[in-house]
Amino acid sequence: MSERVRERSEPVADFRSDRMPSQEGKGIARRAWDAYAAQVERIAGPAIQPLARKVAVPVMLDLLGFWLAWHLEGGFEGLQEMGMSRASIYRRVSLFRRTLGLHPDEYMPAGIKLDIAAYQASKPEV
Repeated sequence: MSERVRERSEPVADFRSDRMPSQEGKGIARRAWDAYAAQVERIAGPAIQPLARKVAVPVMLDLLGFWLAWHLEGGFEGLQEMGMSRASIYRRVSLFRRTLGLHPDEYMPAGIKLDIAAYQASKPEV
């Protein structure tokens, strides 16, 4: 048996019972990342904030329009019947969830009440 194989066949220390203070371990990497992120925000934040505000309005209007269509047309299948592709619907649902934290089926903005029956009754026959 070679020396390498013999070395590997010896028992390995079990560190499972040697717990760290947290899931971050001692927090060395987390502190370094937080320091880096703070520096980037301090330097780039003032330049990026105006652009972020300009982009946020059209994105939110698009997402709210998607939410409205989702509910008025009956969800995924209704949007497909309108002509949206599966990929497009999945992309919008993903963006919606990343931005607002909920699936469009679960999200209900305060102050908005949908009358789906009235909407459906007013739709022209195709």
